[in-house]
Amino acid sequence: MTVFHCAKCGARLTPDLQKLPAVPDASVSDGDRDRKTWLAPSTVPRGHYAVDPEPWGAPFVAPDSRHPKPSGNRALLMPPDMTGTVSAGPRNSVVVHPDDVSTVQLTGASTDHWGCCGPLGTGGRNMACACGTRLATLAADCIGPHELHLDPVRVYAFTPDPPT
Repeated sequence: MTVFHCAKCGARLTPDLQKLPAVPDASVSDGDRDRKTWLAPSTVPRGHYAVDPEPWGAPFVAPDSRHPKPSGNRALLMPPDMTGTVSAGPRNSVVVHPDDVSTVQLTGASTDHWGCCGPLGTGGRNMACACGTRLATLAADCIGPHELHLDPVRVYAFTPDPPT
């Protein structure tokens, strides 16, 4: 089991989480969506985490050989002025269920990076620790994946040694 902490103040961010072998595919089918919020189910189930080896989130750049277009159904809905760009964000972000990180708060809402139901995940880190450090990005609009990415530079993992 692993617990994630803020790298600046050391605050515990998550309960004990179990690592998944890979980031699951996001479900974006209408039949899977919550009928009240219209959100897709979280990409990662509660109590688990996965490490995303691919670039994710801001900044965004024109696609090239170093930054190819993403495949699969985890692509973010892009604001109109960012259409055609791809992520050059950090690799190895930790993807968790948003409800497993109840100690962080959503920071200011930017209309350019919000859809009709919530943040798109395109505006950079939009979740902050109580100490003020922006350390995670929530994607929670009804059109795209529903997931929380912990920044690999701003959080650290603690995995206690198993009892001997």
